[in-house]
Amino acid sequence: MTQPPGQQPPQGGFGAPYDPPPGPAQPSSPPPGYGSAPLPGQAAGPYDAPGQAAGPYGTPVQPGPYGVPQPGPYNAPPQPGPYNAPAQPGPYNAPAQPGPYNASTQPGPYNAPAQPGPYGQSPQPQPGFSPQPQPRPGGGGFFRGRRGAVIGGVLAVVLLAGGGIWFARSGDDASKPTAKASTDPGPSSSGDGGDDKAGNPSPGTRDLRAEADALNAQRKPGEAKVLWIQEGGVDVPRNGSDVYGPWIVGDTIVKAMFHTLSGYSVTDGRQKWSLRMPSNLCAAPSQATADGKIVLGIKSGHGDRAFCDALQMVDLTTGKAGWHKTYRRHGVWDELSEVAMAINGDTVTVGRTTRTDAFRVSDGKVLFGKLPGNCQPFGFASGPVAIAATSCQTAADDHKEQQVQRIDPVTGKVQWTYKVKKGWQVAQFYSANPPVVSLKQDDKWAILVLNENGTYRSQLVGGTEDYVTECDEELLTDGKSLDNCLGVTADDRAVYLATKPDMAARHPTNKVVAFDLNTGRTKWKAAAPAGQTMMPMRVEGGRLLMYVAAEKNKGGGIASLPPTGGTPQMVLRHPAAASAVERGFFLSRVAYANGRSFLVHASISGIDDEAEKSMKSIVGFGN
Repeated sequence: MTQPPGQQPPQGGFGAPYDPPPGPAQPSSPPPGYGSAPLPGQAAGPYDAPGQAAGPYGTPVQPGPYGVPQPGPYNAPPQPGPYNAPAQPGPYNAPAQPGPYNASTQPGPYNAPAQPGPYGQSPQPQPGFSPQPQPRPGGGGFFRGRRGAVIGGVLAVVLLAGGGIWFARSGDDASKPTAKASTDPGPSSSGDGGDDKAGNPSPGTRDLRAEADALNAQRKPGEAKVLWIQEGGVDVPRNGSDVYGPWIVGDTIVKAMFHTLSGYSVTDGRQKWSLRMPSNLCAAPSQATADGKIVLGIKSGHGDRAFCDALQMVDLTTGKAGWHKTYRRHGVWDELSEVAMAINGDTVTVGRTTRTDAFRVSDGKVLFGKLPGNCQPFGFASGPVAIAATSCQTAADDHKEQQVQRIDPVTGKVQWTYKVKKGWQVAQFYSANPPVVSLKQDDKWAILVLNENGTYRSQLVGGTEDYVTECDEELLTDGKSLDNCLGVTADDRAVYLATKPDMAARHPTNKVVAFDLNTGRTKWKAAAPAGQTMMPMRVEGGRLLMYVAAEKNKGGGIASLPPTGGTPQMVLRHPAAASAVERGFFLSRVAYANGRSFLVHASISGIDDEAEKSMKSIVGFGN
């Protein structure tokens, strides 16, 4: 999981000496830039805003996760992950987005050594395999290539596979991608799996209804039921397989793994449909479109010569495949870069270090490719507001000069630009509305809040606490999104962030802290239930939703807080009898929608084929 360094000078955290460039970024016409006159009533610049200490650029690095107690331009609180959180501002909680990605993701690379379970759970053994990640360049996607320290076996709450590189390609930097029909055979679809209409388990999996029934028989008053449990049921490659999703569309929860996309009933787990891809999956956006369509990144070809340069559109409601095409990778930087996908309206973007290609989701039409100028977007945040991270080609050819831009997802026109100080790089988007950006420089961490027009608003002031977020960076091997984090969210009142639990304590616990959007300072703190930890997911109906992790003999669940803080109230309490099952999901995402919660493993692996097939992949809770 991504986390600011602790009390170890010279490392800093929020409030680390990040010094934004003098003068605010303003809406611009191409070529985009910053430094135009501020809008009426706005401060002249992020570092000299009234009531704000001058930018901490040259200040000595302060110990502690958030560094100096000076509001700085980059310390704005983070926001929830884009995974379909309903009624949430920003890409993470975009309303009307199908999919359980209403929760942020959690880190946890495949073969991290045994880690303590989510926030203080007892250590969970991890399968011993060693994926070989692709080499990653700096610049766009630079931080997506770095592993953060993992505090515990990680759980990610959602709103709601690494191959060799070959360079048998060359070509110009055409302004638009060259999309062409694929020569790979199309996806093969199957409808309702087996006798699923009778509630039987999905093909290839054991019937775990008896296990769920036994756990439910031990339920205490006020506890939810275990709705269903499912095993992976698939013989995955030697190094395991990433699991993308879940996405919740109506009464269907969808996950994508290895080379298959599968939809299951949210009520009983029966497989409603399954779609076999022509090749392995390699990337996916955190959200689908409002009408349940998604475009997945898949590899063209197979084996050592497989390359992540193909796209497949799928209707998540029916499991039917739509258009399928490949796009061109341009040059060495592009060939080596990871792919970051996002969906904004009817546009899907495929970001890499040197460019982003955009396609219309509904029909696959190319919308834009390389944009004018020296700076190109390398990743967007999903949701109704298209916020992008861009990197600029420099004489050093390192792509380490970066910007935050709002870009029209249909035309590619830049609407405003905020220039990031050289040496600092965009790590994650915690929210798009309001824009909340996580920045990193080596071991330093800063969080910036921008206004709707791209000007500086505030920087988070973390004080003496250590804070933690959990993002795709540590969770997936391929196709990491820039907008998928757990432990942070925001609304029009505040940014909400989880503190790091004290893992040396007998029963580790933590707090959720609310930060004022305008000042970056703490508004309130709320303690997690005794002996447990909690992570912000999203704001819904005016209340902050959080995932509470299970502990030994204590079930987890979903809790809420009012805008004023206070004591968390359980919205859905998972049964204590199922705490061992819940704690076994140590590398997972959590989805919550319509009174049901789901834990979905973010990777499937095992010491042998049987262990892979029998690894639990999804568990659902509800009343």
